[in-house]
Amino acid sequence: MSAGPTLVVVSGLSGAGRTTVMKALEDLGYYCVDNVPVVLLEPFVDLFGEGADRLVAVIDMRERRFLDDFPEIHARLRERGVLTELLFLDASDEALVKRFDETRRVHPARGKSSLLDAIAREREILAPVAARADLVLDTTEMTVHELKRVVTRRYTGNAPSGRIEVELLSFGFRYGAPDVADLQIDVRFLPNPNFEPELRERTGLEADVSAYVLERPPTQAFLTRLVEFLDFLLPLYEEEGKVYLTIAIGCTGGRHRSVAIVAELERCLSDREIDVRVTHRDLDRHRRTEA
Repeated sequence: MSAGPTLVVVSGLSGAGRTTVMKALEDLGYYCVDNVPVVLLEPFVDLFGEGADRLVAVIDMRERRFLDDFPEIHARLRERGVLTELLFLDASDEALVKRFDETRRVHPARGKSSLLDAIAREREILAPVAARADLVLDTTEMTVHELKRVVTRRYTGNAPSGRIEVELLSFGFRYGAPDVADLQIDVRFLPNPNFEPELRERTGLEADVSAYVLERPPTQAFLTRLVEFLDFLLPLYEEEGKVYLTIAIGCTGGRHRSVAIVAELERCLSDREIDVRVTHRDLDRHRRTEA
């Protein structure tokens, strides 16, 4: 029997990361179709398998009338020589509720029931699919970036480089602490440019504001210890297999001290050949609020 195309079937709970996985696989060159009716999986392979040897079909609970047919269809595809892998995405009820609250999306099984009841109903509907999964990923503690990394490693066969990627996030406690941070550091003890009239309306990205924060002895001592701590910590995370780390640096408004510290940390980590990404969450928040 000759080998056919590779088919990755992606399923799982709403809010657990199906869209993220599909986009990651598209970036890897897979031909992806969302919400494929189960009964059309075989025609999908027949139609696109000749021109694309790597296919992705995303199925979800909206196919509830046909999901009971999935085990039989899945078995027939494998008997035909189609290299099929079923990836199922799961997450805790608490994580799913939080994600739906944040995105304000309506759960597809919600109706007049509570969100927790809808999640329970979806688990029940998807049980025939989950039971045949080759790989179950629990995304409860994963960021979007970590999920993409896991998928990329899984479907390229590439071993991780061993070098962790760091996101530095500045924020203002006034607007709430971020939920995504692995490490959160409060720098409100540092000298505050907000009390200097000539600096108040400027940001930590500007040289004189940055100098006001960074050139003070307490700041220098703090940065020395923080960088030493990260020099110790990051290799331990890498050894554990963590590939993405978010470090949030917070001050009162997220415009002066946290921004200056993040910029300096970016320089220090880049000098160590660590891949760094920077987000200044609240840099222009006061302007948006005033507008």
